Amino acid sequence: MSRTVRTLVPLALAAMAGAAASCNAPPKREPAPFAAALPSPAEPIPCDYPGIHNAVAYHDGFLSGSVPEGDAGFDTLKAMGVRTIISVDGAEPEVAKAAARGMKYIHLPIGYNGFDEQRRLELTRATRDAMRDGPVYIHCHHGKHRSAGAAAAVVASLGWSTPDEGVARMKVSGTAPRYKGLFACAAGATVLAASAIDAAPAVYPSVSRPAGLRKAMVEMDHALEHLKLIENAGWSPPADHPDLVPAAEAGRLADLHRLMADGKHRGRRDNDFIKLMAEGHALAQTLEDMLAAGESDGAKLSRQFKFIAASCNECHAAYRD
Repeated sequence: MSRTVRTLVPLALAAMAGAAASCNAPPKREPAPFAAALPSPAEPIPCDYPGIHNAVAYHDGFLSGSVPEGDAGFDTLKAMGVRTIISVDGAEPEVAKAAARGMKYIHLPIGYNGFDEQRRLELTRATRDAMRDGPVYIHCHHGKHRSAGAAAAVVASLGWSTPDEGVARMKVSGTAPRYKGLFACAAGATVLAASAIDAAPAVYPSVSRPAGLRKAMVEMDHALEHLKLIENAGWSPPADHPDLVPAAEAGRLADLHRLMADGKHRGRRDNDFIKLMAEGHALAQTLEDMLAAGESDGAKLSRQFKFIAASCNECHAAYRD
């Protein structure tokens, strides 16, 4: 399914034209101020903006989407009038970039397998209170799975939509069917009484620093994404990411697997998990060795990368999904 691609236009032109944004507007050079139209809860497909992808409205002024990419992403959110960003991703958010644009971050990470009642209360209160200041943007990494599940549960908890409507919006976001825990959180969400919401903390951290297993998994995901970019660039540093060194990214992935297999997390998982980490290390180490040796056969490199991806999917199915 294709996405709606939104562009930004200067605020003065938007007022003259009677619209905040136009999909067909020519690019403008004026740096500021900008205005951007918020997607509607009736949009049947996700919207893309500069630095913001997979944006889907779950309620008027309450959006789910991808992590803001660089200055462009934060500029887009500011142009939308967003005042609060809620991250449910495990990675540390870019608080300084948000603050520089008058936005605050709330960091409440969740897993791909869903979240507990306490986290639902926290997400619901954080959203309800923040909406008093203006639009709220909730994101994970890609904006398809975790942020969609959280958004659907929140709108149902606040009585803004039914659980079925929230699940339908998750499908617009592209939430994978295999993430049954996220769908269950949305489908099972009931309207919370104001007193129950008020019982949750009123203040939340701008950064919940990932530690241990979760941090390692976040870093693994980033290394895999970097390797995918490198593969798409013909196993060379991508033009838009010249800092990515193929052998170094493969080595980072190998090191993370090794640490998970041999380090302090060994006692936290069963022997099958340790075995998967050891196998992942061997596969990633082989890819690093191939790249370091100057292997130029892209098909061979991609085949090895597929072995790594398959190993990661096996681990996700058993321990994350």
